[in-house]
Amino acid sequence: MRKVKPARKLGRTAAHRKATLSNLSTQLLVYKRIETTEAKAKETRRVVEKIITKARKGTVHAQREIFKDIRDKQAIRILFEEIVAKVGTRQGGYTRVIKLAPRFGDAAKMAVIELVDYQEAPSASQKTGKQDRAKRVKGSKKTAEAAVSVAG
Repeated sequence: MRKVKPARKLGRTAAHRKATLSNLSTQLLVYKRIETTEAKAKETRRVVEKIITKARKGTVHAQREIFKDIRDKQAIRILFEEIVAKVGTRQGGYTRVIKLAPRFGDAAKMAVIELVDYQEAPSASQKTGKQDRAKRVKGSKKTAEAAVSVAG
């Protein structure tokens, strides 16, 4: 009887799937936050959690094991120097997947995957989601009034 394997296939061959997850994992370690489809984000989470757990050991063997999956020296350096130092006491759950609105072109489910201890506080303009209209609109009334008062 056929048994169901737990991983998602992502519509790719095994080699292509491995390369995709390797690339997504590398980008996540370097940039700490990436936007991708929900299925890819969830699969990337599985891979990255295992990589960070191995990296916490800090041995040369762990580095070599991780280098099999992530073939980027910069990402390995960031992982062992920054990320492991920051999540050293955490017992797992190093990543977070946040669902977003569907993608405009094909309505694919989108998500952001990020490292938990690296979230950045949004600035004041990002919190409100609004900017002063006079600053955004070039020929607005307030801008014209300000120019007249400065000139006059």
